[in-house]
Amino acid sequence: MKEKRESYFWTSYADLMTSLFFVMLVLFALAVTLSFRAKREANATKNELEKIQEIYRATEDIDSNYFRYSPEYRKHILNVEVEFGLGETSMRNLSDFTRQELVNAGKSIKRLIDQTASDSVQYLLIIEGQASRDSYRQNYELSYLRAYTLIRFWERMGISFGQNCEVLICGSGDGKVSGTGIMREKQESKNQRFLIHLVPKIGIIQH
Repeated sequence: MKEKRESYFWTSYADLMTSLFFVMLVLFALAVTLSFRAKREANATKNELEKIQEIYRATEDIDSNYFRYSPEYRKHILNVEVEFGLGETSMRNLSDFTRQELVNAGKSIKRLIDQTASDSVQYLLIIEGQASRDSYRQNYELSYLRAYTLIRFWERMGISFGQNCEVLICGSGDGKVSGTGIMREKQESKNQRFLIHLVPKIGIIQH
């Protein structure tokens, strides 16, 4: 009887050890898998960060004759002096020199987009019209028309930004409405203009 009990004990003990061995084996395999996955995700995150930094560095290559980087607003803005007359929106009222500078600025944007855009990297081009604070009652409509006039002008000049660039046309008027008084000149006559912002849009980066 004693021998049977001992035999049963050792059989149960062996089964327990075998079960524990398989449990440890599964846990080891799981730990290795999770470690590999974590390392792979860390490498992917590092690659994504490097790609994003590369894209933002690429925007720094845009022609500085027509755009300047604003550290305060963290974006590139138009560096061409454009001043419309009171209530004016027509490009014909600008000088030949200014119109040519705007053509060159448009071409520099297109060149940058063509060189750097892809399925995972696109751009948001914001054309923002502005107006001075004066007696004109429709400054917000006026500022939008100035932005619209520019994109139509570029189209007539054969400048198109393609499928990898979303163009947003807007008007911030005279800045009296909350949130629209940013990036304005102290001299009101200098706000008879438009601003151009170029912002990279980062989607899913292929590894």
